[in-house]
Amino acid sequence: MARGLREFQEYLGARLAAGDKAPTAGLLGFTAAGEHWLVDLVDAGAVVPVAALTPVPLTRPWFAGLANIRGTLHAVTDFSAFLGSAMTPQDAQARLLLIGIRHGSNAALLVPRVLGLRQAESFSALPASGAGEAAWARGRCADPEGQGWRRLEVAALLGDRRFLDVAA
Repeated sequence: MARGLREFQEYLGARLAAGDKAPTAGLLGFTAAGEHWLVDLVDAGAVVPVAALTPVPLTRPWFAGLANIRGTLHAVTDFSAFLGSAMTPQDAQARLLLIGIRHGSNAALLVPRVLGLRQAESFSALPASGAGEAAWARGRCADPEGQGWRRLEVAALLGDRRFLDVAA
């Protein structure tokens, strides 16, 4: 991940030095439920290794618990389980994405793996797959190798009734 961040910073520095006043928006890639996902870098407040999670009784199985990160409690959702897949193993590759910081929420997603930084202009839009998708997961795109990605709209996820209803 450090290499990807360094490359992204060098890329932005080169664009600014060349006189480009508007650097392109960065994206952070991650996996969940066997799919590749992208989130706007401004919404990925931080990526941290999985801290000890404190379980919360009487919550849905996808609510992983609470994590104390730098003295602040974050509500952690296992994103793969939330999507209807298996629980995320809390191994060396798993990470917490602190997605709520920008929106005034202490929400975090437990994801199996972070894939690093991506440039938005390297993706091409794909047609929507149809009805039944949540508002926070409607965007689809492909990278130059043809790999399909889904776009996570953090503000829409944080306002989603199902996401907010953690009580069992």
